[in-house]
Amino acid sequence: MPEVFIAGCGYIGGRIARMYRDIGINATCMIRSEEHAGRLQSAGFITVLSSLDDPAAIKEFNMADAILFYLVPPPGGGIADSRARNFITRISKDGKPAKIIYMSATSVYSETGGSIVTEESQTTPASAMGKRRLDAESAFLEYGAAQDVPVIILRVSGIYGPGRLPVMQISQGQPLLREEESGPSNRIHADDLAAICLAAAQHGEDGDIFNVSDGNPCSMTAYFNACADALGLPRQPQVTLDEAGRVMSPLMFSYVSESRIVDNSRMLEKLNIALLHPSMPEGVTASVAS
Repeated sequence: MPEVFIAGCGYIGGRIARMYRDIGINATCMIRSEEHAGRLQSAGFITVLSSLDDPAAIKEFNMADAILFYLVPPPGGGIADSRARNFITRISKDGKPAKIIYMSATSVYSETGGSIVTEESQTTPASAMGKRRLDAESAFLEYGAAQDVPVIILRVSGIYGPGRLPVMQISQGQPLLREEESGPSNRIHADDLAAICLAAAQHGEDGDIFNVSDGNPCSMTAYFNACADALGLPRQPQVTLDEAGRVMSPLMFSYVSESRIVDNSRMLEKLNIALLHPSMPEGVTASVAS
């Protein structure tokens, strides 16, 4: 049986799988794309094809004594994560995982107007996506309690890295919120996030929740400007908050209108993490170079 099972083995999951392989541990990768499965198989990974949107089509998952990383994003629409709940119902009763790491998001927190959030901060998200993330957290915690399986939750801020910079938005000149009105946002480099996932599997205990960020918040506008500068592209135009509500997509507007500072001290201390990219400007430069 697999020692590691990665549900949703994409941008971050692939990094996790390679890091485990480097230390001699097998990883089974669950994805829904045949093309992506072929690439993973060519790289020597065991793959499982499954979409989690149709409960009747999901085969039983036997993950006896494996560490389960659940990285599948919620579906669009609604306030419940049907994919996570469908997945949980198909975990074999005789093949329960040894530990579950669920990758949630900092969108589960309430809007703070730029104030600090810790793992004990209120979780009454305004966005539907945040509500779906919170629903998945509840689903995994309920499963873990019922089946005596430890569950660790990672509340992850914005992910960036090689191949994950906002090139299209910058190239198209999509508007940004004025720097004066743009509150603090948080992010984590993909390579650091993958390492944090492994550390959570090693050091995390049942019920642990960790905020995941580099601890150096800056505005979304500053992030996009840093990316444009590193890529050698013109910076995007800036608009007021009132204008942003009219010209930005609902998803982008939700990003720029919420602001908080994510406290990552528990992650650093308990998981014994030394970040490779502790600052956004350095991380962006490294991402472009890669």
